[in-house]
Amino acid sequence: MKTMNPFLKDKMNAYFFVVPAALTMFFLLIYPLCYGIFISFFNTNLVNRWSFVGFKNYLYTLTDGIFVQAIGRTFMFTIIVVAGHFFFGFVYALALNAKIKFRTLFRALLLLPWLFPDVVVALNWKWLYNANYGLINGILLQMNLINEPILWLSSAKTAFIAVLITCIWKGYPLIMIQILAGLQVISQDLYEAAAIDGCTKTQQFQHVTLSGLKPVLTVTLILDTVWWFKHFTMVNLLTEGGPGNATMIASIEIYKRAFQYFEWGPAAAGAGIVFVICAVIGVTYRRLLRNE
Repeated sequence: MKTMNPFLKDKMNAYFFVVPAALTMFFLLIYPLCYGIFISFFNTNLVNRWSFVGFKNYLYTLTDGIFVQAIGRTFMFTIIVVAGHFFFGFVYALALNAKIKFRTLFRALLLLPWLFPDVVVALNWKWLYNANYGLINGILLQMNLINEPILWLSSAKTAFIAVLITCIWKGYPLIMIQILAGLQVISQDLYEAAAIDGCTKTQQFQHVTLSGLKPVLTVTLILDTVWWFKHFTMVNLLTEGGPGNATMIASIEIYKRAFQYFEWGPAAAGAGIVFVICAVIGVTYRRLLRNE
């Protein structure tokens, strides 16, 4: 019996391992993306009405005041949340990289927010923010810092701030662990050489630490920014975009257009616009922070 050519056998084995991943990628990513773009060019109910309207859905979405405000609020939300992630992530990573007692325990505790599902985190913080029996108001009242309970999630003045705090708390561990991993790769010999050359601690941080972390920071910044720009779960569970439109970000506005107002075409167009913005953010960061 003729045996299979070893080269052909290796090639078939390679396809055997690649095909399942490729099919998964196609059905979970490529097909939904292409179908969403296809829907954005139609006035449709997804059943029996498919009226081609070209770019009218995009023009309608881009000139809609509510969606434009949601995009602007999303930019502000993303900038503040990502800045908070990097601030706390950097501080905790530098602390955990030092030789301190119970370092392993602190690493495990500080990583916990990222390990909990978004739903669990949102519901727990919703309980903490509760005006009647929430822990935050209880502590503030006991310390006489406030005279009456604060409506954290029900007031337009505080809802956005409350959402920001929750999202920063949830997301900083990812930045922390990435920066910590990058710090541990930097050789101590570089710091010793810099000290011998007369560099101060600030100069060592600038020229050794930041330079060594640049590839890690580039990838982490892109991933974190894109993730939170299109984020939905936490904000929706906490406020559903309210009160009023105080926390209405782009993802929630798109969701409401699709599943409450059944405007599938404009909703798909809005999702397409967000996709383009995320792609531009990624390319811009990569050009600005490329490792030369």
